[in-house]
Amino acid sequence: MIARFARPALDDCLLLLGRLAIAPVFFLSGRTKVEGWFTITDATFDLFRGDYALPLLPPVLAAWMATIAEHLFSTLLVLGLGTRIAALGLLGMTSVIEIFVYPDAWPTHLSWAGLLVPLIAKGGGRYALDAALLGKRGG
Repeated sequence: MIARFARPALDDCLLLLGRLAIAPVFFLSGRTKVEGWFTITDATFDLFRGDYALPLLPPVLAAWMATIAEHLFSTLLVLGLGTRIAALGLLGMTSVIEIFVYPDAWPTHLSWAGLLVPLIAKGGGRYALDAALLGKRGG
């Protein structure tokens, strides 16, 4: 009987922990690409012209997209707002990084995916703005 009530609370705590664990990884990565409030550095554009070059996106566009996504999606995860979409966006970024930029870093990327996939599947949980705004447990 107690397990029936404890399980949802545990799930919600684990979803909150997952959101708070993965968000800083991407937010801090985004902060390395800017100076001041949000001025993308020349070094960032150079990085996307060289080491981070992607086959289908122009470097300037890729730099802007990555920088905005890292800031936006990680902030949304902390708030628990649009959790599934934010987590899916970061999982997409992780896949691109793994395939095109750092293929040997799969253990790190797998750990990121391990935190993001439950958020995509279950949403942000009870301790997310999604739940408060939608009036339900998930998001």
